[in-house]
Amino acid sequence: MSKPFQQLECWFVTGSQHLYGEATLKQVAEHAQQIAGFLGSNEKIPVTIIYKPVVKTPEEISQLCIDANSTKNCIGLITWMHTFSPAKMWIQGLKMLQKPLLHLHTQFNREIPWNDIDMDFMNLNQSAHGDREFGFIMSRMRLERKVVTGFWQDEIVLTQLDTWLRAAAGWHDWQGAKFVRFGDNMRYVAVTEGDKVEAEMKFGYSVNTHGVGDLVQYVNAVDQIETDLLCQQYADEYKLAATLKNNNSLQEAAKIEIGLRRFLEEGNFKGFTTTFEDLHGLKQLPGLAVQRLMKDGYGFGAEGDWKTAALVRLMKTMATGLKGGNSFMEDYTYHFAKTPGRPLVLGAHMLEICPSIAAGQPACEIHPLGIGGKADPVRLVFNAGGGDALNASVIDMGNRFRLLVNEVRAVAPENDLPKLPVARVLWEPYPDINTACTAWILAGGAHHTCFSQNLTVQHLEDLSLIAGMELILIDKGTNLRWFRNELRWNDCAYNKLS
Repeated sequence: MSKPFQQLECWFVTGSQHLYGEATLKQVAEHAQQIAGFLGSNEKIPVTIIYKPVVKTPEEISQLCIDANSTKNCIGLITWMHTFSPAKMWIQGLKMLQKPLLHLHTQFNREIPWNDIDMDFMNLNQSAHGDREFGFIMSRMRLERKVVTGFWQDEIVLTQLDTWLRAAAGWHDWQGAKFVRFGDNMRYVAVTEGDKVEAEMKFGYSVNTHGVGDLVQYVNAVDQIETDLLCQQYADEYKLAATLKNNNSLQEAAKIEIGLRRFLEEGNFKGFTTTFEDLHGLKQLPGLAVQRLMKDGYGFGAEGDWKTAALVRLMKTMATGLKGGNSFMEDYTYHFAKTPGRPLVLGAHMLEICPSIAAGQPACEIHPLGIGGKADPVRLVFNAGGGDALNASVIDMGNRFRLLVNEVRAVAPENDLPKLPVARVLWEPYPDINTACTAWILAGGAHHTCFSQNLTVQHLEDLSLIAGMELILIDKGTNLRWFRNELRWNDCAYNKLS
């Protein structure tokens, strides 16, 4: 069975102690191997599960944490205390551990064997209080971790493990990742700015700038043969507009894609930004190229928005293998409909929306662009599908990064939008447009987001725990009075910590 993250490992670690004797420890190991084997073979678990021998001493625990830190493909630990594992044994190891940790509060047996239970059974199956001891030391050390409670074969437990493992895989992808900015931020814009040094220290990825001229060199080096081949691929994959047939603009779009892709591959970049204010040497603003690169997994942010580029990459990684897509997005305009209509948000951008969220085959078209001062750019035009979705945004609040999330319900357009030559999506924000948009503004939310059709709030909450990032949620239960208080309380808490 191939897993979405087959190359990544999560270690299954069981705690005990020598007090119980070798016979009991042998049973502990056998039970732990069975659980690890079940998880590893289950189709809901997206990574490879590696069983580790039972740890019984401070030295074994510390060495295991050192080994986890130095194992490149290890994305985290699933820990379980089958018996009582005195938690002072864990202090030094947990102080050193740099990988995410999930505490699985379970037990090997589903039910109590009423007629047979004796003290031997009780000594072996002590997770109910062994895990409490382990939980205390992490709370005492103020360590963030995920806690999942329930029988290890239950669907609810497997679903929570899958969600956390995807968050851990996304976090792993950020470590050492490189993002490139072609040019600077859009002039005078506040929310796309941010502390790149703090981001690298906190999140593990780096952001650096290359002049657009560096990219132009790659674009100009593209030969005609590969350009023609890519143009044919466009014709095969999309509904190619008649105005683009035998059009030099399509050739130029292909050259930009080939050159940009080559630049990213050679530089080992996982995402990038562009800005329409810095296009010197390019004949058109990259549109089609950006859309296709996003579909292939690259992160992107417009107008130099590196935080969104990193978030798009993260969310695409977390969603590997799931149905639906993730895309750079912007809240563009509102539909304040009267009853019986429904108020909607129209999300779009000038060009750069990922076709992974498209409903049906995109059209490849060329249209004028009123800003940037360049030739008419080529882009994919489509509608996104309906269904449950969310918008997420990372903003720099000065003393911390905030992850702001709004649950939404995407809807199919009720009209054709014949004169809107961009990819777009319509959604109803929860709990309603008035409350949601007010809350978003109160929280300082950006106009740039990552729109997701396949991730849930829980994926992002798990990620926020791993990253030590504030999470603010706007959902069906949002009440503005309580929302304002949450923002105030968080300011107090983070000001005290900073």
